[in-house]
Amino acid sequence: MIGNTKTGGPAVCLSIRQPWAWLIAHGWKNIENRTWPTGYRGRFLIHAAKGMTRAEYDACLLFVMSTGMTIWKALPMFDSPQLCRGGIVGEAELVDCVTHHGSEWFTGPYGFVLDNAKPLPFTPCRGALGFFRVTNHCGSHAAKGEPCVRAKRP
Repeated sequence: MIGNTKTGGPAVCLSIRQPWAWLIAHGWKNIENRTWPTGYRGRFLIHAAKGMTRAEYDACLLFVMSTGMTIWKALPMFDSPQLCRGGIVGEAELVDCVTHHGSEWFTGPYGFVLDNAKPLPFTPCRGALGFFRVTNHCGSHAAKGEPCVRAKRP
C-alpha cells in the first residue's frame, strides 16, 4: 500500500535513477547524494525514475566495483526486469543531511543519510524533481495497472 499508513494520507516520495534506487532499496547504499540540502526527516518512498541510460548504469557499476564491495555481483543487469523504472520500488528513512560523511557512497555536495531501507512491490507512479507526495493508496490500483496520483510537494 502506498501512502501514509498511519493517517491514510499522502506519502513523501523521492525519485532516484536506477540502479541507485535498487541499491538503496536493498540496503546497500546508505547515502543519496544531491546538489541541494533538505530539512526533511523521516520515512519516504523510493521512486525509480523512468529514465536510465546504459552509460549511467555502467558508471554506477564501475563506481561500485571501485569501492571493492562485492555487491556488484548481485546488481541486476542493465536490461533486467528487476530494475523496474517509473514507479515506487522501496522505502527508507532519511535520518540526516550532511556535507561530509565517512561512507564510500558520499560524493556530495549534500548527502541524505539513509537507514532502514526495504524493497516494496513495484507500483507504477509518475515521478517529480525533489520530494513529492503520492496520494492514492495504490495497492488496488497497481493490481489493475493504474498509476499512483501525484500531489503537490511536501
